[in-house]
Amino acid sequence: MIELLQYNFIQHALIAAVLVSIVAGIIGVLVVTNRLVFLSGGIVHTAYGGVGLAFYAGTAVMPTTLVFTSINALLLGALSQRKLEQLDIFIGLIWSLGMAIGIILMALTPGYGADLSSYLFGSILTVPVSTLYLMGGSVLIIGAYTIYNYRSLVLMSFDADFAQSKGVKVKRMYLSLLVLVAIASVILVKVVGIVLVMALLTMPAYMAAQYTKSMLSMMCHSILWCLGFTLTGLIFSYQMNLPSGATIVVTASICLALQLGLRETLKFFKKGAVQAA
Repeated sequence: MIELLQYNFIQHALIAAVLVSIVAGIIGVLVVTNRLVFLSGGIVHTAYGGVGLAFYAGTAVMPTTLVFTSINALLLGALSQRKLEQLDIFIGLIWSLGMAIGIILMALTPGYGADLSSYLFGSILTVPVSTLYLMGGSVLIIGAYTIYNYRSLVLMSFDADFAQSKGVKVKRMYLSLLVLVAIASVILVKVVGIVLVMALLTMPAYMAAQYTKSMLSMMCHSILWCLGFTLTGLIFSYQMNLPSGATIVVTASICLALQLGLRETLKFFKKGAVQAA
């Protein structure tokens, strides 16, 4: 395995794995604690429209997708703050519309020959240096935002009304968080793809929540879980010639299943011991 490190694409994949783990670990915790999983799913899938727009317009994929996805994130945020009775329907509509726009624009692109699966299911082994710089910049933005607003994020995550009474600009914080979800989505698309982004955002955060009591600790554990899944999936996908994004998510799913099984087993034996006493 050591000899693989001499290849540039392996080095780039490892750097991408670290950067993606930081992004997914932090944003995933904020998504889970703020109960934004479905809304974030809508944001993530509109990224496909941004990809289609980039190819149709001949512009850089990641910046174009980031702008497109951020606009949709703010739109979904505005709709959710109006407390519509059937918000899930609007989320589903924007979710579907975003992907439909991407499909149509790609079909209209002259001479389009890109591999659709690389955007739907990801390919960490093909991450270029330019994307690594964008990932690094995103990590700095997300990290700085989280550190600066950590107290406000904690208050908003667990009690938005109490946070507002303490002077937290909840609406502004909420919308900015959705924009961060958009940034994270675009970063993760290259690694696990649009279809699988939500798995990497939610599973490490959920697993970390089982053994932590503070948001900071939850973020740290989530980053480590995500890094473990990504590196393990990367190794298996390379050795077995499998799609990297899908392999990473399957690895995470197996670990989650084992964790849940172990927890239930311990509960069973603990309950038996109490009854025997």
